Amino acid sequence: MKLNSILSFFSPKDVKFFPLLIELAEIMDRSAALLQELFSSTDPEKIKEVCLSIKLEESNGDKATGKIFKALNDTFITPFDREDLAALTDTMDDVIDVINRAAQKVILYSPETFLPTTFEMAVVLKRGTEEIKSAINELAILKKSDKQIKTHIKEIKRIEEEADRIYEKGTSDLFKSDIRAVELIKLKEIIHELEKAANRMNSVSKILKTIVVKYA
Repeated sequence: MKLNSILSFFSPKDVKFFPLLIELAEIMDRSAALLQELFSSTDPEKIKEVCLSIKLEESNGDKATGKIFKALNDTFITPFDREDLAALTDTMDDVIDVINRAAQKVILYSPETFLPTTFEMAVVLKRGTEEIKSAINELAILKKSDKQIKTHIKEIKRIEEEADRIYEKGTSDLFKSDIRAVELIKLKEIIHELEKAANRMNSVSKILKTIVVKYA
């Protein structure tokens, strides 16, 4: 057992990490909500406005991530292993970053239309961020809520698999369509970023699983 883990049995745990992690999870969830709004819109001005809002959330995510890493540097005894807290923080931030990249590609490419796949993926991603946010909210009472967190972890994995199926079907339908080659490339790039976001969410669930195994 690592020194931090041993000491944590005998020392008060610094609980400031829990509200910081919740803050980051809430930013991630808001980003996913904006993504749904983005892919349900047809108004170019509204699309631009939502993309800017997602970019702002990405900036908020960087600030929240910075606060967590500062707390890691300033705190001797952490509630979980430092590497697990760092990995959890980094991976949630990755989800926000990938959501932002999808939005910025919309601005960059200005596709003529969105496919149903993009909205379907956004809906699934929002469900995933909700599951992550719920799991993060329960970390402070891990020993009492480990069963609930395990349920969230399983659901995140199921959501990632659903996202993969939507991505594969959407990509197949895209190549079978009569959409112009330039538009096809634009849409494929955007859909691919959404699929990456789902993969990053699954990475978050794996880190949560590691924490549960160690501390529940």
